[in-house]
Amino acid sequence: MAAMGVALLAAIAGLIWCAVLGSRLSTQQTELNDARQQNAALAAELRETDARLRVTTDELGKSLGLTQKQLDERAQEIIAREEADNRRLQNAQQQTAQQVNAVSTDLSTVKTDVGGVKTDLGKTQTDVAGALSQLQSMKGDLSDTNSVIARNHDELVLLEHKGDRNFYEFTLTKGQKKPVGTVSLELKKTDPKRSKFTLDVYADDKTYEKKDRNVNEPLQFYSGKDPTLFENVVNTINNKNQITGYLSTPKTAPVPPTAPPSGQ
Repeated sequence: MAAMGVALLAAIAGLIWCAVLGSRLSTQQTELNDARQQNAALAAELRETDARLRVTTDELGKSLGLTQKQLDERAQEIIAREEADNRRLQNAQQQTAQQVNAVSTDLSTVKTDVGGVKTDLGKTQTDVAGALSQLQSMKGDLSDTNSVIARNHDELVLLEHKGDRNFYEFTLTKGQKKPVGTVSLELKKTDPKRSKFTLDVYADDKTYEKKDRNVNEPLQFYSGKDPTLFENVVNTINNKNQITGYLSTPKTAPVPPTAPPSGQ
């Protein structure tokens, strides 16, 4: 009896398990059928889309007079052009970036150079100011004030940096009346041993004789419609017949177009 009971229970359990498996199998079969139907629908839609695409391609080919092969070749050409354009764009962007970097580097270099130039300019201005302070000051033959004079060409260049007067360098030969600036000068005689000379100045229809004057002495006279102070300085007696020096005039004095100031 016990064995029969166990067998009966086993049979019932088997029936229940078969029923469960059958239910699951039925559900899976239903899902499989649904999937097949969906696949069939998708396949139909794909066939329809492909058919439409073929019709569209055929119509496009007919309208353009092209075959399918030609359309494919055109499409490949378009793709190739787009890829080439993209490559050119990338190359152009890289070159632009490199040029921008190069310009930035050059700009940094220029800024450094400008800074160096400013430093050099400041040093030069300081040097010029120091040199100017060392120039000799002498009392003129007319005014009671001292005049800063240049004893050679280099010192004359320093005076020009001040920018408050015009300067005209000259070399005079005895017996020659020579225009200098807006006046004329004539060397009358020299005494090289004593460093003395005699000079005539012609200005505004007047003659000013500077007799037995010394080298580097400011020889002053007034000239112009509104008379202003002019100065002659002879730096060197070259020989018995020749001297060199410069004429100094105010900035407000007329400047002859054919004889610009020294350094201009």
